[in-house]
Amino acid sequence: MDFEVRTERLILRRWRDTDREPFAQLNADAEVMRYFPAPLSHEQSDALAARADVMFDVHGYGLWALERLDTGEFIGFTGLAPMLEGVSGSGEVEVGWRLAQSAWGHGFATEAATAALRFGFETLGLAEVNSITAVVNIRSRSVM
Repeated sequence: MDFEVRTERLILRRWRDTDREPFAQLNADAEVMRYFPAPLSHEQSDALAARADVMFDVHGYGLWALERLDTGEFIGFTGLAPMLEGVSGSGEVEVGWRLAQSAWGHGFATEAATAALRFGFETLGLAEVNSITAVVNIRSRSVM
Protein backbone atom coordinates (compact mmCIF):
# COMPACT_ATOMS: atom_id res chain seq x y z
CA MET A 1 0.00 0.00 0.00
CA ASP A 2 1.26 3.48 -0.89
CA PHE A 3 1.20 5.56 2.26
CA GLU A 4 2.00 8.90 0.61
CA VAL A 5 -0.89 11.35 0.28
CA ARG A 6 -0.77 14.62 -1.64
CA THR A 7 -2.98 17.64 -1.30
CA GLU A 8 -2.96 20.93 -3.18
CA ARG A 9 -0.09 22.26 -1.03
CA LEU A 10 1.24 19.36 1.02
CA ILE A 11 2.79 15.90 0.96
CA LEU A 12 1.89 13.56 3.81
CA ARG A 13 4.70 11.00 3.72
CA ARG A 14 6.77 8.52 5.69
CA TRP A 15 9.47 9.97 7.93
CA ARG A 16 13.06 10.67 6.85
CA ASP A 17 16.19 11.09 8.95
CA THR A 18 16.32 14.72 7.81
CA ASP A 19 12.98 15.33 9.59
CA ARG A 20 14.48 14.63 13.01
CA GLU A 21 16.14 17.99 13.65
CA PRO A 22 13.24 20.25 12.64
CA PHE A 23 10.89 17.91 14.52
CA ALA A 24 13.01 18.20 17.66
CA GLN A 25 12.93 22.00 17.33
CA LEU A 26 9.14 21.93 16.95
CA ASN A 27 8.76 19.66 20.01
CA ALA A 28 11.08 21.87 22.09
CA ASP A 29 8.95 24.96 21.35
CA ALA A 30 7.00 25.83 24.52
CA GLU A 31 4.18 27.46 22.53
CA VAL A 32 3.74 24.44 20.23
CA MET A 33 3.71 22.17 23.30
CA ARG A 34 1.51 24.49 25.37
CA TYR A 35 -1.30 21.93 25.84
CA PHE A 36 1.01 18.99 26.52
CA PRO A 37 2.67 18.18 29.84
CA ALA A 38 6.06 19.54 28.71
CA PRO A 39 8.24 20.16 25.65
CA LEU A 40 10.14 17.09 24.46
CA SER A 41 13.87 16.50 24.61
CA HIS A 42 15.68 15.69 21.37
CA GLU A 43 15.72 12.01 22.37
CA GLN A 44 11.99 11.99 23.16
CA SER A 45 11.27 13.71 19.86
CA ASP A 46 13.34 11.18 17.91
CA ALA A 47 11.51 8.33 19.67
CA LEU A 48 8.14 9.86 18.79
CA ALA A 49 9.15 10.16 15.12
CA ALA A 50 10.26 6.52 15.10
CA ARG A 51 6.97 5.37 16.71
CA ALA A 52 4.96 7.53 14.31
CA ASP A 53 6.61 5.96 11.29
CA VAL A 54 6.45 2.34 12.47
CA MET A 55 2.67 2.69 12.95
CA PHE A 56 2.31 2.34 9.17
CA ASP A 57 3.91 -1.10 9.29
CA VAL A 58 1.97 -2.21 12.37
CA HIS A 59 -1.49 -0.71 11.77
CA GLY A 60 -1.59 0.26 8.08
CA TYR A 61 -1.87 3.92 9.09
CA GLY A 62 0.14 6.37 11.13
CA LEU A 63 1.32 9.92 11.62
CA TRP A 64 2.73 11.27 8.38
CA ALA A 65 5.59 13.72 8.21
CA LEU A 66 4.14 16.86 6.68
CA GLU A 67 6.02 18.62 3.89
CA ARG A 68 5.16 21.76 1.97
CA LEU A 69 5.08 21.12 -1.79
CA ASP A 70 6.31 24.62 -2.67
CA THR A 71 9.40 24.68 -0.45
CA GLY A 72 10.02 21.05 0.55
CA GLU A 73 10.03 22.25 4.18
CA PHE A 74 9.12 19.80 6.95
CA ILE A 75 6.42 21.51 9.03
CA GLY A 76 5.21 18.80 11.45
CA PHE A 77 2.94 15.80 11.35
CA THR A 78 -0.66 14.92 10.65
CA GLY A 79 -2.28 11.54 10.58
CA LEU A 80 -4.10 8.70 12.24
CA ALA A 81 -3.13 6.91 15.44
CA PRO A 82 -4.67 4.52 17.94
CA MET A 83 -6.16 6.47 20.85
CA LEU A 84 -4.26 5.95 24.08
CA GLU A 85 -5.56 3.91 26.97
CA GLY A 86 -7.21 5.93 29.68
CA VAL A 87 -8.85 8.50 27.39
CA SER A 88 -12.38 8.57 26.10
CA GLY A 89 -12.40 6.57 22.86
CA SER A 90 -9.49 4.35 23.90
CA GLY A 91 -8.90 1.66 21.29
CA GLU A 92 -10.43 3.75 18.51
CA VAL A 93 -8.57 5.77 15.86
CA GLU A 94 -7.72 9.44 16.31
CA VAL A 95 -6.78 12.08 13.76
CA GLY A 96 -4.12 14.45 15.06
CA TRP A 97 -1.58 17.06 14.06
CA ARG A 98 1.32 19.07 15.40
CA LEU A 99 2.77 21.85 13.29
CA ALA A 100 5.62 24.30 13.71
CA GLN A 101 4.54 27.83 14.61
CA SER A 102 5.71 29.05 11.19
CA ALA A 103 3.00 26.85 9.65
CA TRP A 104 0.16 28.14 11.83
CA GLY A 105 -2.61 30.23 10.33
CA HIS A 106 -2.24 28.98 6.74
CA GLY A 107 -4.86 26.22 6.79
CA PHE A 108 -2.22 23.46 6.57
CA ALA A 109 -3.57 21.53 9.59
CA THR A 110 -7.10 21.53 8.19
CA GLU A 111 -5.91 20.56 4.70
CA ALA A 112 -3.75 17.72 6.02
CA ALA A 113 -6.34 16.48 8.54
CA THR A 114 -8.99 16.39 5.81
CA ALA A 115 -6.64 14.26 3.66
CA ALA A 116 -5.91 11.96 6.61
CA LEU A 117 -9.65 11.52 7.25
CA ARG A 118 -10.25 10.77 3.57
CA PHE A 119 -7.52 8.11 3.75
CA GLY A 120 -9.08 6.65 6.90
CA PHE A 121 -12.61 6.49 5.55
CA GLU A 122 -12.00 5.72 1.87
CA THR A 123 -8.80 3.65 1.90
CA LEU A 124 -8.98 1.96 5.30
CA GLY A 125 -12.78 1.76 5.49
CA LEU A 126 -12.93 3.15 9.02
CA ALA A 127 -16.43 3.85 10.30
CA GLU A 128 -15.37 6.50 12.81
CA VAL A 129 -12.37 8.70 13.62
CA ASN A 130 -12.03 10.74 16.80
CA SER A 131 -10.00 13.75 17.84
CA ILE A 132 -9.29 15.17 21.29
CA THR A 133 -7.64 18.27 22.67
CA ALA A 134 -7.70 20.55 25.67
CA VAL A 135 -10.93 22.56 25.89
CA VAL A 136 -8.91 25.80 25.80
CA ASN A 137 -6.96 24.81 22.65
CA ILE A 138 -8.98 27.02 20.30
CA ARG A 139 -6.69 26.46 17.28
CA SER A 140 -7.07 22.68 17.35
CA ARG A 141 -10.76 22.91 18.12
CA SER A 142 -11.16 25.06 15.00
CA VAL A 143 -9.48 22.36 12.89
CA MET A 144 -11.72 19.72 14.46
